Amino acid sequence: MSTHYETLPDASSYVELFGTAPPAAAPERHMWPRKTGFFIRAVAAAEDAAPAAAAATAPRARELVAAQWGLVPHWVKSASDAKLRAPKLVNAKSDTASTGTAFRDAWLNGQRCIVPMAAFYEDDWRSGKPLPTRIARVDGKPLGVAGLWARWQGAEGEVIVSYALLTVNANNHALLRRYQPPGAEKSMPAILGEGAYDAWLSARPEKAKEFMRQYPAPWLTANPVETKADKVPKGWME
Repeated sequence: MSTHYETLPDASSYVELFGTAPPAAAPERHMWPRKTGFFIRAVAAAEDAAPAAAAATAPRARELVAAQWGLVPHWVKSASDAKLRAPKLVNAKSDTASTGTAFRDAWLNGQRCIVPMAAFYEDDWRSGKPLPTRIARVDGKPLGVAGLWARWQGAEGEVIVSYALLTVNANNHALLRRYQPPGAEKSMPAILGEGAYDAWLSARPEKAKEFMRQYPAPWLTANPVETKADKVPKGWME
């Protein structure tokens, strides 16, 4: 399961490809558990959480929200407990998301979102040692990954908005089956086609699993990352 991905390098992608205003401030390039990233949700699904950017120029149908990567269920008792749980809840298996304790309420309540990213990372273990590998679309366009979001409020009024990526089994995927530790179940983010964004955000809970499919291997490219310096793709815009 991926615990590392890249945010979008170009602010215009939020407007042109996801129909939202860009964030007021550029996000960190590399996302890790518990860092603040962004997700996109339908405006109708919003509660009290503040959007990441003013929606004056964004379509009303969707909004961009700043949130912690690592879902915090609403029933967590304290902020310290939330901090401990979050790194373990950055990914939600799509086959158990509707029944598992951590993600069930978000799934059944239709708290679905899209997580925009430039690429995600997996370790290639075929040499016997983990080799970080950057996986992106062949055409260079951003990925829109299906996710779930939650809103937690503590007894003292503290609010944590958070999200998790949904994953699908990749044991038989022509590309992703090569990655992750030997013997472990292979998985990959549930990447959505651009034409499915609105349908995913508005689908009834009983229909949502129809979107949980493997993304075609020929549409993805994998490039090993040899050094930390190589993790920054050439031409990245600050």
